[in-house]
Amino acid sequence: MAAPPASADAPRPAPPPLAAGDGPDRPEGKSEITCEDCSNAESLDRLLPPVGAGRSPRKRTTSQCKSEPPLLRTSKRTIYTAGRPPWYNEHGTQSKEAFAIGLGGGSASGKTTVARMIIEALDVPWVVLLSMDSFYKVLTRQQQEQAAHNNFNFDHPDAFDFDLIISTLKKLKQGKSVKVPIYDFTTHSRKKDWKTLYGANVIIFEGIMAFADKTLLELLDMKIFVDTDSDIRLVRRLRRDISERGRDIEGVIKQYNKFVKPAFDQYIQPTMRVADIVVPRGSGNTVAIDLIVQHVHSQLEERELSVRAALASAHQCHPLPRTLSVLKSTPQVRGMHTIIRDRETSRDEFIFYSKRLMRLLIEHALSFLPFQDCMVQTPQGQDYAGKCYAGKQITGVSILRAGETMEPALRAVCKDVRIGTILIQTNQLTGEPELHYLRLPKDISDDHVILMDCTVSTGAAAMMAVRVLLDHDVPEDKIFLLSLLMAEMGVHSVAYAFPRVRIITTAVDKRVNDLFRIIPGIGNFGDRYFGTDAVPDGSDDEEGGSTG
Repeated sequence: MAAPPASADAPRPAPPPLAAGDGPDRPEGKSEITCEDCSNAESLDRLLPPVGAGRSPRKRTTSQCKSEPPLLRTSKRTIYTAGRPPWYNEHGTQSKEAFAIGLGGGSASGKTTVARMIIEALDVPWVVLLSMDSFYKVLTRQQQEQAAHNNFNFDHPDAFDFDLIISTLKKLKQGKSVKVPIYDFTTHSRKKDWKTLYGANVIIFEGIMAFADKTLLELLDMKIFVDTDSDIRLVRRLRRDISERGRDIEGVIKQYNKFVKPAFDQYIQPTMRVADIVVPRGSGNTVAIDLIVQHVHSQLEERELSVRAALASAHQCHPLPRTLSVLKSTPQVRGMHTIIRDRETSRDEFIFYSKRLMRLLIEHALSFLPFQDCMVQTPQGQDYAGKCYAGKQITGVSILRAGETMEPALRAVCKDVRIGTILIQTNQLTGEPELHYLRLPKDISDDHVILMDCTVSTGAAAMMAVRVLLDHDVPEDKIFLLSLLMAEMGVHSVAYAFPRVRIITTAVDKRVNDLFRIIPGIGNFGDRYFGTDAVPDGSDDEEGGSTG
């Protein structure tokens, strides 16, 4: 994930290496590599074609998502500048599924290299690479013993968990968050922690049995078979297993003849007939890869959506929805609004009275949480019939950057509250909101979620944030959208798309102008709060930072 976002459990902005490896060639543990083996590996190198030479050894993993260009790299993560445009319409529903590409072919045919080349040539953000290697079944004790002696067939269809593959791919195509197992090829078992993938516009699914299941085939929009000469595939396997896995030539050849070659002849090569495109010579066939990329680009163009324009013209004459709750406009509340709306208010005053309003807003919002009757004893030994929170946990999610200013108020009234973040910004060329990053707590689907943004004008960013939460299986009626100031347009947009989301604010202004600024409004909240320079058009914070 990576460039898809991630959560604490979600998609991380740091994309891991591409998945690699594909057949029964699994390491059986550490072993010494002799000089003879090294010499053999070097001589094998000379037998391989020069294409792809110089690439670093492939590493096994579950996914990669790509965004370009990277803005900042650290040892643990990469923060990207390219965001994910809307994948839903003004109704809040996904209009078209992610485009899924299947890459099949024999072991060591170059599937991962072809996948990497397609990703690089596509030059679009939010591409997920899903490797079949993640979906090997957990072996029994007897099967583990067989694997340790190179006697277990990893190249047979029965070695893969196709039910899990199909359910994972279905959810990814629907824009949902998924958890993918991380397979440990040393112990032949799944690791305790699974990897979260989310936010695919394009899915590349690669594996030796990618076309071996009929239901799986129906999920693939394009099927590519990488056809590489068997001698080259054997040499690649020999080099890889000797230099990277400490295997000896005799063991590799024995395994190849016993399992790999028969499986290719029986299960893999026959699937070539279902492929839409056959790529001879693998990564060396740049003409074929260019044609594939052109077709994918045309498919992505058909999936482009314009959400903000639709929001500006839809359902604006309706009465305000029942799911909206506005903090009572007492003289005190109106007085604080007067101060923060005044252009002459100093930054210190703006921050102080904004924080006061945030605290009142949070307290008001908590009254909508479910409570149940409970009985406690007072220090005097008397029973007291009271109320207690009836949910599991409360999580706050702030839409960066302005939304994070509401976090201290939430922490002040909710002990041990968990916090997540979502970064949404406006694409200055298209005017559409784009998802850049997210970090959500684990098991957020069990919580009541307080979604925070200081201003909401068109509702574009709020809708995207709600859609992200729904994609992570948070029930719609457990989402509370909180904002200091909203425009009627934003209220209608969110309520129309998500009628069970509770909308809570301290004030609702009537209009949004042609620049999507709330009128009379509050100005750019983030700039006024953090003391930063305003964006050129002077728009509200949600339009320049987060996209309201």
